[in-house]
Amino acid sequence: MTDVAVIGAGSMGLAAAYHLLKAGHRVTLFEADSVAGGMAAHFDFGGLSLERFYHFVCKADRPTFELMDELGIGQAMRWRPTSMGYFYEGELHPWGDPVSLLRFPHLDIVSKLRYGAQMFTSTKRSDWKKLDRIAADDWVRAWGGERVWSVLWEKLFTLKFFEHSHDISAAWLWTRIKRVGTSRRSLMQEELGYIEGGSETLVRALVDRITAMGGEIRLGCPVGEVHVEEGAVTGVTAGGERRPFGAVISTVPLPLVPRMIPGLPADAKAGYAAQRNIGVVCVIHKLRRAVTRNFWLNINDRRMAVPGIVEFSNLRPLGADHIVYVPYYMPVTNPSFARDDEAFISESFGYLRTINPELTEDDRLDSAVGRLKHAQPVCPPGFLDSLPPVVSAVRGLQIADTSVYYPEDRGISESVRIAREMAERVA
Repeated sequence: MTDVAVIGAGSMGLAAAYHLLKAGHRVTLFEADSVAGGMAAHFDFGGLSLERFYHFVCKADRPTFELMDELGIGQAMRWRPTSMGYFYEGELHPWGDPVSLLRFPHLDIVSKLRYGAQMFTSTKRSDWKKLDRIAADDWVRAWGGERVWSVLWEKLFTLKFFEHSHDISAAWLWTRIKRVGTSRRSLMQEELGYIEGGSETLVRALVDRITAMGGEIRLGCPVGEVHVEEGAVTGVTAGGERRPFGAVISTVPLPLVPRMIPGLPADAKAGYAAQRNIGVVCVIHKLRRAVTRNFWLNINDRRMAVPGIVEFSNLRPLGADHIVYVPYYMPVTNPSFARDDEAFISESFGYLRTINPELTEDDRLDSAVGRLKHAQPVCPPGFLDSLPPVVSAVRGLQIADTSVYYPEDRGISESVRIAREMAERVA
């Protein structure tokens, strides 16, 4: 039996703590925030419990289903037919199925056929290692041509990655296409999932189980330092108190690791510091009416500084309320990241009215803004070789964040999978 410190109470940290306790270890979970859940945490949105950052479930997310079954909440999984749209230069088009692609008026027939072939083969592909060495824009151009890149993808990449937009691995894009593309009821119908009650249902179940099993969760208690002596972890200092631990699992963003663990070897610290992230300012609007019928709407419109919106209530029913997430992705060094909340709220609601001119100011019931500095890892070609290993050079120390899912993108399912693997390594 080992005394283990888990740093970060997002879905990865919570799942790691749960599996460690199952294996008989003593566990203390440290979280800087006042609530557990990380990106999956909820907030009170005018009486509605809602995720701070949108989440959805795909049919490939098996680790999530297995954990929910273990916790006795498997029955909370819900599936719903959903649709996508594409707002291109002032026009709303259906998207996400072969007929919609063929009817899309802004591509020639050859480009449509080449693009359709790329999407189809991506859902069948399993070997992604070669794609790790290819830039995403080069991969799209090679299949679909320049027109497909400029019409369908270039604006989306530019408004998510900015100066990094031409330095993203094709493997990262491929796995996003495959995950959503294989979550379908049929060729013509996408089907996505949500957890009844939202992600908070899973977070609460994990917190309750960890507490019941004797684990300690310390909220509002950031870790100041992980102590290393003679090449092994010896403990952590948190809340002004130093405590001994025989093993440590860190789930905080990798760029924060060097400062938190000064005893790491110099080359390891350099590897963590080199990891780049994109931040997000996520505006959430509560409306009287829907903007569109779609769950996800891609946007390529010169008047809008966002690559898309997520109309969450078209997936998870929320009574009479219509909930729309408008994410502004950008490096935190971008001056726009420092704009105040009201600027983002006003601008983004203007975008919604551009998409649906029938919306009026009276239709906006409430708005909120969430911010993250480390929302999306930047995954350039060759990213696999640049990732520091989860098992560090320090004995008893494992380090992971959403980067280690690569080529999978951020998601609860991958957090749960990595968490189980880390727990199993603790001797």
